[in-house]
Amino acid sequence: MDARTTALTALIATRRQGAWSDGILKEYVQRDRLDRRDAALTSQLVYGVMQNRLLLDFYLSQVVSGSMSRLQPVMLDILRLGAYQILLLDKIPDSAAVNEAVEQTKHYVNKKAAGMTNGCLRALSRQKQSLRQPEDLATRYSHPQALVELLRQSVGEDQIEAFLRADNETAATCLQVNTLLSNAQEAEQALTQLGVAFKKHPWLSGCYLVRGTGNLAQLELFSSGRVYVQDPSARLAAMAAGAAPGMRVLDCCAAPGGKSFAAAIAMQNEGSVTSCDIHAHKVSLIEKGAERLGISIIHARQADASQFEPDFEAGFDVVIADVPCSGLGVIRKKPDIRYKDLAPTERLPQVQAAILENVSRYVKSGGVLVYSTCTVLRRENEDVANAFLARHPEFCPEVFALPAELNAQTDGMLTLYPHLHEADGFFICKLRKNV
Repeated sequence: MDARTTALTALIATRRQGAWSDGILKEYVQRDRLDRRDAALTSQLVYGVMQNRLLLDFYLSQVVSGSMSRLQPVMLDILRLGAYQILLLDKIPDSAAVNEAVEQTKHYVNKKAAGMTNGCLRALSRQKQSLRQPEDLATRYSHPQALVELLRQSVGEDQIEAFLRADNETAATCLQVNTLLSNAQEAEQALTQLGVAFKKHPWLSGCYLVRGTGNLAQLELFSSGRVYVQDPSARLAAMAAGAAPGMRVLDCCAAPGGKSFAAAIAMQNEGSVTSCDIHAHKVSLIEKGAERLGISIIHARQADASQFEPDFEAGFDVVIADVPCSGLGVIRKKPDIRYKDLAPTERLPQVQAAILENVSRYVKSGGVLVYSTCTVLRRENEDVANAFLARHPEFCPEVFALPAELNAQTDGMLTLYPHLHEADGFFICKLRKNV
């Protein structure tokens, strides 16, 4: 199967199942046994359509007769995919994009509808230089207006457009070197031998940005455990925790395990890391990941971070709470987050506060509590942390070391932004228990 057909079927499945596009994409690339080049193109097409959906609909509305709402969902998937190739890509000839879309319409809709596809996309191709352009940020960057307004409150008027633009850029995969099994020099040599283009991350050592790798599990460098995937912002949260050899560490919401892995590696595989998740199947993923990385000190178990575990009380030098959140800092990796209903996110601060309240009981006197999220909303970040501090004078914010190249400062709390830091939008708060 070719890349464009895989892309279309992935878009259809994402819509019908209400699933995340990144998970569907991985599944369908494997199903269709695409090589690295076709897998990369499929990914570009799926993410491109998801990232630009409102903009594509704005352009299509100028060539479609009647209301867009009358179109069958599959027809709209096909038109969006064709429009993306014609208007926002420069490597696929317009004629090829049109012809492929016509054939897809015949197969997935009906032969009669193929004429409409042909007419609409050819009109787009002819008129691409004269199409009306959107004036609002919501349409230009395909973020629903309510989301733009919500983000503006936290990101700021002067940064909002840059933030939205970054959400539509394709994020590189971040490979972290596992220093238990390898080192930076060996990793660079292996990537070069594998023909994988990479660049060093601008502020985090031992971190490499790669693109177009296809299925990472097929790379020996990954399967052997010499590298693992983790965004620099999440790695910085693990670094802020200050885990050291011999410590007892608790990762409360651990799956898929990145912070647990980073802590164990920083501890040189000496001490103990208890990694908890509420879902049993994710506990298994953590165990498999630790085994692949040669880590023996991770003990994974099923546990609900909002429910008190008596055997954990005052038992850990470091407690990491990367809590459930709105995920608005990772839209560039999960582009469909932008289209999700915002109403449920209003209840998240209460959930986060409950988890923070509970897991704070697990910190030893003199120990560290790290609260983190992958969102940039103040109501889920600083507001939750400050409310906790107001209730708990025994905890205080603690400044943590930052790489000099990051060019940032922290008072114990730090928010990272994709458009500024080449990393996921992320919040990190380090608290020290003084009694």
